[in-house]
Amino acid sequence: MEEGQQDNRTSPLEFLLLGMSDGPSLQTLLFVLSLLIYTATVFGNILIVVLVVADQHLHTPMYFFLGNLSSLEACYSSTILPRLLVSFLTRDRTISAQGCMAQFYFFSSFAGTECYLLAAMAYDRYLAICQPLLYASLMTWKVSLQLAVGSWLGGLLLFAVLTLLLSQLQFCGPKEIDHFFCDFTPLLELSCGDIMVLKHVALIFGFLDVVFPFLFTLASYVFIVAAILRIPSHVSRQKAFSTCSSHVTVVTIFYGTLIIVYMLPRTASLRQLNKVFSFFYTVLTPLVNPLIYSLRNKDIREALCKMF
Repeated sequence: MEEGQQDNRTSPLEFLLLGMSDGPSLQTLLFVLSLLIYTATVFGNILIVVLVVADQHLHTPMYFFLGNLSSLEACYSSTILPRLLVSFLTRDRTISAQGCMAQFYFFSSFAGTECYLLAAMAYDRYLAICQPLLYASLMTWKVSLQLAVGSWLGGLLLFAVLTLLLSQLQFCGPKEIDHFFCDFTPLLELSCGDIMVLKHVALIFGFLDVVFPFLFTLASYVFIVAAILRIPSHVSRQKAFSTCSSHVTVVTIFYGTLIIVYMLPRTASLRQLNKVFSFFYTVLTPLVNPLIYSLRNKDIREALCKMF
């Protein structure tokens, strides 16, 4: 008996993801909806990547970053939706401890990479609008590649450390994660060990990986808006705004839902609402990004017309 109790305080072999809903009829509806969303997300983002690679007019730093973002979004949605689809179809909501940690690592590292990529895209638009004469010499292909590689490495390396620390925790009690994927806060709620060090590390990494890129992006657009408002011609101002409107929309949706999810208290009455907003930024954001760029960006629309 004592041995069984001791085992209950160690890391489990598997977790149970409680998911979105227990209703059988709703599960079928959610499966169909999630399958359509995942198919459209992967197709839309891969299409953007193909356009950027195939169309010579899109061989610029701005669209190079967009191609990276679309590649990231396809990977990002693939860390959550396939496992969610399986659980809807088979009603099996268990996930191995290793699979849970792998899902947390890839999801969080891709989210962190997106923060850096959005900051790099904001910097690109800042140089194009605020320093147009120096743009070609400052935003070279070498600099673009360094920013893209740095964005990917920043997200992948930082969250490798956090995932390693998280995997060392001891979990006790029912191994039920009150979420539809393995996220940081729901996993911490199951821990029965000392989590203060991990919380401090997560706070530091959150500043480096989310707060700093967000403030950098925000500052870039403050300068961009100020520069655009100084342009005397109304037509020129409108053209300058149109070059960054898609990116502003994506940044607003991504950070808006992200801030709501992690600032919203995880009380019993608000947990379902937290899941809804999590669904928005983990599942719907990768879907709407290619739609935003294809509908609001003239170059992408022209490239689409050429292809079809």
